[in-house]
Amino acid sequence: MMRLTDQQWTVLAPLLPRPVKRTRRGRTRQPDREVLEGILWILRTGAQWDALPKGEYPSKTTCHDRFQEWNEQNVFPTVLSALYELGEEEHLLDLREAFIDGTFSPAKKGARTSGQQKRAKAPR
Repeated sequence: MMRLTDQQWTVLAPLLPRPVKRTRRGRTRQPDREVLEGILWILRTGAQWDALPKGEYPSKTTCHDRFQEWNEQNVFPTVLSALYELGEEEHLLDLREAFIDGTFSPAKKGARTSGQQKRAKAPR
């Protein structure tokens, strides 16, 4: 479970856009803190939205919709930078050793693909 401390939330809350005041009826808006915690859980685990633990966070749809909304407003670079700085201040980060999944590495020399497969490995 990913929970923000009160100190972290105090720093992050002002970075999130103010919600637009709704004039029509409907469901009440889920608190930004809980939604952000759900989004951070997804980002941390790499899980799909369907795997978001029910009852721990708002619904997958709410979290995903808010993720899309905030992503369009370019919120995450500042939020993630602030979290990084807080982690450094609290000595929670140890970056002496890090691992990168090869599926995210670009092709050699900036190419769009990794090259042709050998004939034996090429799909038939």
